[in-house]
Amino acid sequence: MRGKAINFYAGGNTAKGFYSLFDSSLEGLESVFLLKGGPGTGKSTMIKKLGDEWQEKGYDVELIHCASDNDSLDGLIIPALKFGIFDGTAPHILEPKAPGAAEQYVNLGLAWDTAWLSGKREDILHLQDDIEKMYKKAYQSFEDGLRVHDDLEEIYIAQLDFAKANQLTEELIAKIFQGSKERKREARTKHRFLGAATPEGAVDFIPNLTEGTKRYFLKGRAGTGKSTLLKKIAAAGTRYGFDVEVYHCGFDPESLDMVVIRELEVSVFDSTAPHEYAPSRHGDEIIDLYEKTVEPGTDEKYEARISEVTKRYKQHMNEGIAYLKEAKKLHDRLEQIYLGAIDFSIVDEMYDTINTAITDIADRN
Repeated sequence: MRGKAINFYAGGNTAKGFYSLFDSSLEGLESVFLLKGGPGTGKSTMIKKLGDEWQEKGYDVELIHCASDNDSLDGLIIPALKFGIFDGTAPHILEPKAPGAAEQYVNLGLAWDTAWLSGKREDILHLQDDIEKMYKKAYQSFEDGLRVHDDLEEIYIAQLDFAKANQLTEELIAKIFQGSKERKREARTKHRFLGAATPEGAVDFIPNLTEGTKRYFLKGRAGTGKSTLLKKIAAAGTRYGFDVEVYHCGFDPESLDMVVIRELEVSVFDSTAPHEYAPSRHGDEIIDLYEKTVEPGTDEKYEARISEVTKRYKQHMNEGIAYLKEAKKLHDRLEQIYLGAIDFSIVDEMYDTINTAITDIADRN
């Protein structure tokens, strides 16, 4: 039987710039390969091929997607083998903690015809500079959008009944952990992104990540305490000794969008734009923080201001996405240059070496 896959991001294009949570994905792995090499060296293709092959062998896998290229992967984890392989090039620089012991580099750049590439040096430098400028503009647009979003939050925070919000949170925590006893074990917390701002707009993997769980849909407005509620649920899960998956906001990584506790088969997530969903599975439940904790009539009272602020916020977000799209176009041109210099027979040999190493790990388990 083919293994299952869960999909998420470990890095994102955010209002804080490129934000990495890759270190969390490396925790607990005993064998790690870090792929080095520039565009067009087949890093993503290799990761995809390995993931597909080991799924076919019946292993569950975790696929880490690239926020800057909707068709690429940044990493693969095979939990049962405590194995991971990652793109270790900028901007997600990953350095081995114990060289030669658990982690090792694979330099796909060895497959390049460096003499041929030297003739393209000026074109490469020019494209790299233009790509960097596009990302800087994108991150500035997202930062501007976050400041506007803060203005939107202020409207609702001023109308929020904190006592009701705390009561609702405690009731939900009691419901989730009903019958659970605190266990004397060190719980693990995995930090990830459920979605990202990409060249094709906002993308998320909520349906995949919440499969097989009792789902709580958090509805509300900016500033109604969704992230705070999620942080308290995550803390409670850790206190009880459960492993917790914490999914950060792909726009503001200091905020949370979802918490999943697999052992309890439960997920709680922010179900508002840009990742808004309606209940579609048995047991799905909506928790509306606006309805339960905010002064009635707030939307109507501040309608004009909310509309104006929301419009400005969307403008900044759309600008940021447009810059990411332009950066992707430039990167594609850069990749085409490198593709002309690659010897894929060498890359295939590297793939076989890594696949053999995984097979050896599987044989020992």
